[in-house]
Amino acid sequence: MNRFIYHLVSPCILMTMLVIPATQAAPKVQGWGRVNMQGAIIDTACAIAAGSRDQTIDMDVLPLGNIARDGQGNTRPFTIELINCTFERPKPNLPNWKQFQVVFDGDADGELFGVRGDAKGVALQISDGQGNIAAPGVPLPRGDISPGSMSLNYSIKLVANNQPLHAGSYFSAVRFKLDYY
Repeated sequence: MNRFIYHLVSPCILMTMLVIPATQAAPKVQGWGRVNMQGAIIDTACAIAAGSRDQTIDMDVLPLGNIARDGQGNTRPFTIELINCTFERPKPNLPNWKQFQVVFDGDADGELFGVRGDAKGVALQISDGQGNIAAPGVPLPRGDISPGSMSLNYSIKLVANNQPLHAGSYFSAVRFKLDYY
């Protein structure tokens, strides 16, 4: 009988001694994480650099008298960086890319971009590096694509819109779109 108990209990004790240290040595979960990613694969000649997609331009504080006297505020430059530009299209039956065209769009105030807020009698004017003035929803003249990277230079300024001037804060959102040909 003693021998029976010895043969029955010994393996149980041995298993307990082997299993308990293994479970205590198992790493404890220290936390968890997640990485969210998004992107797109598009049929286009160039990609827009991440820093150019969403830009905030501070127009500074401007005395009302300056707008009344000069009809405009200071010009602020901004750039749209294009990267990984190529002429070749993925479909060989389509012609290669040669040109691009930019369209700015937003709240229209005649041929200008409207502002919202307490300020009245002003709007925004956008022009390209060649002096062409953008109108909301109207394409600017086409430009030639250069392989690699390109910097599209623009400027924006606050201008009088022939309405009575009223001091106050203002804001605006202007979108841009690029088409390739």
